Formats: sequence, structure tokens, C-alpha cells
Amino acid sequence: MRRFNNVRFLFIMSGLLWLTGCTKSDSTDDDVLGNWIRRSDFEGVARSEAVSFVINNKGYIAGGYDGTDRLRDLWQYDATQNFWVQRADFPGTPRSSATGFAINDKGYMGTGYDGVDKLKDFWEYDAAANTWARKADFGGSARYDAVSFGLSGKGYITTGYDGNYLKDLWEYNPGTNSWIQRTSMGGSKRSGATAFIYQNKAYVCSGINNGSSTSVNDLWVFDPAAAAPWTEKRKISNVSDDDYDDKYAIVRGNAVSFIMNNKAYLCTGENGTALQDTWEYDFGTDVWTKKTGYEGTARTGAAGFSLNNRGFLLTGRSSNTPFDDMREFFPDKEYDSND
Repeated sequence: MRRFNNVRFLFIMSGLLWLTGCTKSDSTDDDVLGNWIRRSDFEGVARSEAVSFVINNKGYIAGGYDGTDRLRDLWQYDATQNFWVQRADFPGTPRSSATGFAINDKGYMGTGYDGVDKLKDFWEYDAAANTWARKADFGGSARYDAVSFGLSGKGYITTGYDGNYLKDLWEYNPGTNSWIQRTSMGGSKRSGATAFIYQNKAYVCSGINNGSSTSVNDLWVFDPAAAAPWTEKRKISNVSDDDYDDKYAIVRGNAVSFIMNNKAYLCTGENGTALQDTWEYDFGTDVWTKKTGYEGTARTGAAGFSLNNRGFLLTGRSSNTPFDDMREFFPDKEYDSND
């Protein structure tokens, strides 16, 4: 009888530990900070693989895939008022997995996939006039799942998939409406990478090569003014003899990134399965720290942007289910399940 009571006690205690340990997988560590707060749902149809860019502190989402159709609608988000407004439809072929960036007060969108063909057309959006204009076709091959960024008045598109994984770099000059090829990024070819901008330099990391993201563990910095424009930072997986990267689980494809308070944040994506964990990058130390995971459903192919030093993540999909929810991230707040 005494033995039975001991077994029952251990069983009950194990159950209590399980209950307390599974309230939130990404928030069980005492040193993990961050809180996601839900904002106004995206007002277009739920989708993944949409384009995002920022003009005059307004976020824009265009195109994407709703699980049945490729899309061409454009929506604008006002973070101050927390509401969405539909703007002029993208006039090109409906598409997903395109790429976009902003230069000054104009947005740009190009490449992508229409369900049959890879694309290379390129378009400019004038937010003040709410109009689109076709520009010179992208200088590289037709592709999808590329990344892009605007730096010092020029636009750049790199990586992607055209039947081959890619890492070539092309520069767009809006003044001359022309493209020139620049020095390719080092390291792995890839599609579904992520890019973020800090102090007039672009950072490119993660992605998928030969159908897998497990081997794409490099992080590269592009400085357009440098004689050797690309430099490599520390790997984003546990490959060193030091302890700073012992818990790294950052490698993935189709993630979202944004900048806040002089830090970069990388979240969601896929690595064999859809992910929701969040990682913070310190530019000064070149070290990543785990933060509270995205509090919505794990997903890939989401969109994101920074507005007035505030970071937002929205849309995406899990398997074939697209989403339309949006959340804002507060990296230094403690997780609160009730907000």
C-alpha cells in the first residue's frame, strides 16, 4: 500500500510539472522576454507570400496567394490609427513570392510567380498619386522568392529561384530607370531568404538551398559604398567552440525580419515545419538572443514591416491555411497571455 501511494504521488507531481511547463513553449525560460499584442486584422483576404514595403511611415501589403488564387490588391496600414485602407490595385499579373522595397517616397515591386511562369517585370508605386507605373524589367533572370532592399537612393534585388538557386545582385537606379549587376553575395545560393537594413547597410541571411534550409547558416552584410561590398558575420547556427551560439536554432526559410531600437528581429518561417520562434540580433556584438515566440499560429510566408520604430508581423500560412491576423512585438516586455 505504501508503494502505491508513492507511485501515485510521483504521477501527480509529474502531471503538475507538465501543466506548468507547457503553458507556452517559447516563454518557459525566465530569461526570455518579449510580448506580442494583436492589432487590427489585415482587411484583405487571408494570404501568404505577399510583398511589403514602407512609405512615409505607412505599411503596404500587395499581392500574395490565398490558397486558390494569386492576388494583385494593395493595402495601406496606419499604425497610429490602427486601421487599413485599400489602395490602387497592382496592374501587373497577379502573383505571389514577388519582392518589394521603397526608395524615398516610392514603392517598388517585381519578379514573382503567377502559378505558371516565373516573372521579371518591375513596377513603381507613387503613394501620393496612388498610381502604378511600369519600369524597366528586372535585369536578372525571371525568378521568385528573391529578397530586396533600398539603400542610398538605389534599389537592390538578390537571391531567389529561377530553376536554379541564386545569389546574384542587381542594382536599380530610379533616376535612369536602369539596372546594373553588382558583386554577388558570398556563401550559399538561396531562395526564401530575409533581409534587413541598418545604418545604410543591408543584412541578408537564412533561406533555402537545394530544397533545405538546414545548411544555410551564413549572414552577410552589403555596403554599397565599399570597394569589397560584402562581408560575412558569424554563422547563425551552433558551429563555434564558444558558448554564445550553443542554443541557436535560427536557420530557416521564408522568415520575417524587421528593425526596432537598433536591433533586428527574425521570426516565423519554416525548417521542416512552420515556426513561431523569435530571435533578436545585436549589431554591436554580432550575437542572437531568443525572445518570446510569435503568439499566433506558427507560420511561413508571412509579411512584416517597421513603422516609427514599431515592428509588425502579419499574414502567412500554415500548410495550406492562409492567415489575416497581425501582431505587434514588444521585445523588452514580459509575456502576457491576457493581452
